[in-house]
Amino acid sequence: MSKPRIAILGAGLGGAVAAFEIKDAVGDRAEVHVVNKGEAFYFVPSNPWVAVRWRKRAEIAAELSPVFKKRGIAFNTSGASRLIPAENRMELNDGSTLDYDYLVIATGPELAFDEIAGLGPEGGFTQSICQIDHAENAAAAFDRFVENPGPIVVGAVQGASCFGPAYEFAMILDTELKRRKIRDKVPMTFVTSEPYVGHLGLDGVGDTKGLLESELRERHIKWITNAKVAGVEDGVMHVEEVAEDGSTKAKHDLPFAYSMMLPAFRGVEAVRGIEGLTNPRGFIVVDKHQRNPAFPNIFALGVCVAIAPTGKTPVPVGVPKTGFMIESMVTAIARNLKAILAGGEPAHEATWNAICLADFGDGGVAFVAQPQIPPRNVNWSASGKWVHLAKVGFEKYFLGKVRRGESEPFYEKLALDVMGVRKLKT
Repeated sequence: MSKPRIAILGAGLGGAVAAFEIKDAVGDRAEVHVVNKGEAFYFVPSNPWVAVRWRKRAEIAAELSPVFKKRGIAFNTSGASRLIPAENRMELNDGSTLDYDYLVIATGPELAFDEIAGLGPEGGFTQSICQIDHAENAAAAFDRFVENPGPIVVGAVQGASCFGPAYEFAMILDTELKRRKIRDKVPMTFVTSEPYVGHLGLDGVGDTKGLLESELRERHIKWITNAKVAGVEDGVMHVEEVAEDGSTKAKHDLPFAYSMMLPAFRGVEAVRGIEGLTNPRGFIVVDKHQRNPAFPNIFALGVCVAIAPTGKTPVPVGVPKTGFMIESMVTAIARNLKAILAGGEPAHEATWNAICLADFGDGGVAFVAQPQIPPRNVNWSASGKWVHLAKVGFEKYFLGKVRRGESEPFYEKLALDVMGVRKLKT
């Protein structure tokens, strides 16, 4: 009798660790098979550093094939073209088909640049740090920019759900421009769909509003909140500032010589539009056990999971899926699959807590939210030069963890570390 097959679709921050933890949980009772587009894992939180050449691609990469082979995990690098959940199979980009008994979807998002005219690095006029290729293109564009500096516009558009990297990149650019002694030639504007600076899609955490406003002021970065990007032309971004009642409060035509804007996310094409599996944006619907109600042998984790916004805002703002939350989803799924294979029922739930280390190059802001969605048991934030050092240590630790194929949960320890309970071990 053949063993049941657990397929994992995606090998990013969530999928790679899920493969290790699920393998540890189920042992030899099931096959674990990972499908990913490409062979390498990239530590996405380091992309802002790549975009100013503080890191190179190889420094934030981990080759997955040898690690998966060592762990006894099958690996297909062609990616999936379409999921057929009613038949328990997926069609792959290489023309083959993979059947499964259980599926864990960890695809991350599709970047919806096309929803705003002129947005994005592919056929548009703005840069991105969402993927390693984008970050490298942003670095090349920055090289050209410093030869002829001018205004910079950085931020996140309407519908975005990931705001931390936008703040990081704005501050990192400020730090790098100062090092090059050309900051005085570069007016900077931060444009965000958030209702206030430091909202972060979470209605703030601790004093993130005060901390981030203070950082922007000290660095002479102007900001526009409740911002809707109407369109982008070569060198000009058209922004509508929206009032609380949804009306247009003001219109801004912002000139730029360099711009990085985070887009809205949606579900990837392989899953989008499958009735019962996804919401209208293509995100995977899950219950409290990370399981899809329509297809109970399908689980999902990470950015691809559907989560309702924290509240109504004048401009659409999504909820981020941070590493701490993703790690808890991984653990819940691994334990639930172990229970199912033993003849039981899912009983484990993710904690959905959040920790963020926002590095600014010469300092940073950290926050811990437990749980991520208010009201919270822990609502803490702080700033200082130590955040930069903690982020460097975190990068080193996480990459080492993936390169060794380890599944030990880490974020809860990190949350205690940054709040001063114990020292970060790297």
